[in-house]
Amino acid sequence: MPDVDAVKKKRGFGSMDKEKQRKIASAGGKAAHMLRPGKKLGHEWTPEEAYYYGLKGAEATRKKWEERRNG
Repeated sequence: MPDVDAVKKKRGFGSMDKEKQRKIASAGGKAAHMLRPGKKLGHEWTPEEAYYYGLKGAEATRKKWEERRNG
C-alpha cells in the first residue's frame, strides 16, 4: 500500500513552489477582468463594501466560536 503522506505531498496547488503558485493565481485574477475588454466581470469591492462584509464575516465567525464553546 502506498504511503499516504508521500502521495499527498505530490498533489495539488500547495505542492508547487511559491513562485509558480503566484503566477497561476495572478493569471486567474487577470483573466476575470480581461474576458471582455471594457466590461468588468471580476468583482471589485468599494472600501465601504469591504468594510461591511468584513464585519459580517467576523460576526459569523464569532457566533460559530460561541456555539462551539457553549455547545
